[in-house]
Amino acid sequence: MSAHLPTAPVGGKLINNTTVVCGVLIVLMLAVLAVRFILGLGAVTNLNDGYAWGLWVVVDVLIGSALACGGFSVAMLVYIFNRGEYHSLVRPALLTSLFGYTLAGVGVMFDLGRYWNFWHILWPGYWNLNSALFETALCISIYILVMWIEFSPVFMEKWGLNVAKKKLGKVLFFFIALGTVLPMMHQSSIGTLLVLMGGQVNPLWQTPIVPLLYLLSAILMGYGVVLFESCLASAAYRREIETHMLGPMAKVMLGMLGVYLAVRVGDLTVRGAWGNAFSFGLVAIFFWIEMILFCLPFVLVSTVDARRNPARLFLGGTAIMLAGSLLRINGYLIGYDTGPGWRYFPSIPELLVTFGMTAVAVLGFIVVTRLFPVLPREEATAAH
Repeated sequence: MSAHLPTAPVGGKLINNTTVVCGVLIVLMLAVLAVRFILGLGAVTNLNDGYAWGLWVVVDVLIGSALACGGFSVAMLVYIFNRGEYHSLVRPALLTSLFGYTLAGVGVMFDLGRYWNFWHILWPGYWNLNSALFETALCISIYILVMWIEFSPVFMEKWGLNVAKKKLGKVLFFFIALGTVLPMMHQSSIGTLLVLMGGQVNPLWQTPIVPLLYLLSAILMGYGVVLFESCLASAAYRREIETHMLGPMAKVMLGMLGVYLAVRVGDLTVRGAWGNAFSFGLVAIFFWIEMILFCLPFVLVSTVDARRNPARLFLGGTAIMLAGSLLRINGYLIGYDTGPGWRYFPSIPELLVTFGMTAVAVLGFIVVTRLFPVLPREEATAAH
């Protein structure tokens, strides 16, 4: 395994145009949530008996947790496949995952009618071991705790807690192993929830192997987020882009993408579901947009020269993020039909909460990277 590059805080001002915009969006979100918790879900959402969950669950939780798989995806490369050259990507990827999963866990509370009973998932007397939803909730809750422990050495370095960091280092391997198993469990279980909806979901997304598709796509989205975040952070902080690591990682992503597309196309063919893709309507249109986005990285970053181009790496990562997100939106909303008379489109307050959650993640990333040793030192990156 290659030597680990030293990290350091980026520094700089915390108050700028980006953080101010994030602050405004967060304030608007808090105002909406105040109304939600006082007057109920009906006061701020367009949810109904046909669509019991909408934007907050599908985007903030299901998509948010999948986009937060960057730490999991990079950890697999570094600690399972022993690809130490990617080690300097672990901390920024883990930070992105930390905010994504923590906000996803908090976001669940917004959508629960009896949110005060959330503690039931932690009490064995209330457990339903046959419930995919219970497994998902419990795994995500434990994984959030595991990620905070994994990321805690960053705070220990900043605050000079070297003895505590050394002691944690002796058992950190256990949490790293747990942090690679838990996402596999709950990301696949999120797909299982779709299976349980039965014929209400269009055959383009209703398949017995949807848990596998959701797991593979979550890993892909993790790599996509790393490409997106690394390029964006380098541009925002005016740092050298780590193309020597991002290029090979994009190649790994393409290999995983090939596996995903082979499984996806093979499943549609075996089940004879292609006819739905050629029917006229919104469902077919969104299906083809999803498939085009999944195929786009092969056009963008398939050659060595293309993988040395930061713009192409950024676009390739963005395409994978959008494709995986659309896979979940299509299954849970676009391709989901509860029967005549029921329609759903998110309200403005729902959108404000989603924008606010995103703003919290962006603001948190900026604050932590500026104040704590997350990103590699610039001189170390340049020398490498």
